[in-house]
Amino acid sequence: MRELILAIESSCDETSVAVIEDGSQILSNIVASQIKSHQRFGGVVPEVASRHHVEQITLCINEALEEAGVEIAELSAVAVTQGPGLVGSLLIGISAAKAFAWAHGLPLIPVNHMAGHIYAARFVQPLVFPLLALLVSGGHTELVLMEEDGSFKIIGETRDDAAGEAYDKVGRVLGLPYPSGKEIDRLAHIGKDSYAFPRAMIHEDNFDFSFSGLKSAFINLVHNAEQREETLSTEDLAASFQASVVDVLVAKTVRACQKYPVKQLIVAGGVAANQGLREALEKVVSEELPEVDLLIPPLRLCGDNAAMIGAAAHVELAKGHLANMTLNAVPSLAFSRK
Repeated sequence: MRELILAIESSCDETSVAVIEDGSQILSNIVASQIKSHQRFGGVVPEVASRHHVEQITLCINEALEEAGVEIAELSAVAVTQGPGLVGSLLIGISAAKAFAWAHGLPLIPVNHMAGHIYAARFVQPLVFPLLALLVSGGHTELVLMEEDGSFKIIGETRDDAAGEAYDKVGRVLGLPYPSGKEIDRLAHIGKDSYAFPRAMIHEDNFDFSFSGLKSAFINLVHNAEQREETLSTEDLAASFQASVVDVLVAKTVRACQKYPVKQLIVAGGVAANQGLREALEKVVSEELPEVDLLIPPLRLCGDNAAMIGAAAHVELAKGHLANMTLNAVPSLAFSRK
């Protein structure tokens, strides 16, 4: 008998509901984006995000079931993001999941949002352990070692800004619309790495990251140029900034793969959609880590979506990790540090 999980994701500004079969097949994956609502503010406004989730969640559930061609009676369980994320946004998804599970007598599965990003790679091919995951998003930059399904150990993480957060702040300084990561990536492929931005901690004997100094160096360069009435190349600024971020991410990741005998390297999270990062990792893995299989989810599964939550929930259900009606949001939910 096939396992069908209705998965709900509402950790930030995307309302998403999916129906996943046996943890590896997407029957539907509905995503209601709020980007246009938040663009005028230059970032996500938590209260606005929560209101949009309230408006969209029931519509997304109905659409996901209809697109999947699945009746409620056929479902095996309901999964939902417990954290990390914005508390108001998380609570909308959790409330909807609890109500749906209670009304239809279904098991309720809490899922770590970051585990979901990793398990998005399961839609590309099966995971082989041990593996290393480079998680890069607006709120997280970390290297996670997985020795088996459902086991997550952080071996390195950012000590200040996440990579995606740095992209957003740099985009704001350049006057680019939110979210600016895709546009910075496009400009970077046009420009040249002509500004000497720092590669923080790149040679240190650990797997941690730091992007605060890079962000400050970028802002200072632009502001000083404005005061001197100098014109800087936007394309070269983007290329130089991205080269710094990518160099550090790639160097640390390669060293981690060399220290730990992993069979796969997964790159996940919103910044995994960055073409510059993808190209750099594909090149270095093929040249320096031929025994490691690089897995990067397709672009549509790099951002927040419920399909990835359903994939992770398949493992949690097999392990019997269920929740009851007291389930609450955990905005700062995190993996353990190795």
